[in-house]
Amino acid sequence: MKRIALITLAFCSYTILANAQSKFKSRQDSLEYEAAKTEVWNPIPKSVTPGTTVADAPSDAIVLYNGKDFNAFQKKNGGTPGWKIDADGALTVVKGSGDLETKEAFGDCQLHLEFREPAEIKGSNQTRGNSGIWFMSNYELQILDNYNNPTYVNGEIGSIYKQHTPLVTACKKPGEWQIYDVIFTAPQFKENGELATPAHMTVLLNGILVQNNAIVYGGVEWIGLPKYVKHANKMPLILQDHGMDGGNPVSFRNIWIRPL
Repeated sequence: MKRIALITLAFCSYTILANAQSKFKSRQDSLEYEAAKTEVWNPIPKSVTPGTTVADAPSDAIVLYNGKDFNAFQKKNGGTPGWKIDADGALTVVKGSGDLETKEAFGDCQLHLEFREPAEIKGSNQTRGNSGIWFMSNYELQILDNYNNPTYVNGEIGSIYKQHTPLVTACKKPGEWQIYDVIFTAPQFKENGELATPAHMTVLLNGILVQNNAIVYGGVEWIGLPKYVKHANKMPLILQDHGMDGGNPVSFRNIWIRPL
């Protein structure tokens, strides 16, 4: 009798366990079925190979300057660029030679650019190491030597010129390489020329967030308020020669862009 009781108990335990497992599997299948309703499997994003470091161009980037030539650029509005390539491979502004613009036009993009302010300090305020990156030939992200150099804060390094003060001042000393990483969203215009949606910029300077999806209010203006004027969906990127002042031989290297 004792043996029969033990067999009966074991059978009942097995049955209970089997039923529990069955219910658990049924519940698990139900949960997985419900979860699958919100899973998206296609289209599969394209594969992009990252660079060896975060500063290196990923596999889908367009390299604008690699330290050897600047064939991706021309003088603004056409012509041979007058900037020079230094012995260390840096692309450096030659005063009065004019802005550089890309031969290719861009809209939405991710830009990586490294720049260096002159080690020899000349000038002050806006006359010290002044340059800029003009997205779509119209919207300027300021480059300036602000190390112990006060200026109006919506015109300092990291500013969207005369529009947005940077969240923090994150510049390095003159002569040190600095890094901009930028996400730029192009403005959209209606058929009648009115603005549909403004441009936006997210900017990291030396790895520090200085503009967080900031609204761009229009094209850069030195005097007066910015405004939008309808333009093409894609426009060249411009590197500025601020040749009106002295002390602005700013250098660049490792420039790449990803159209988005």
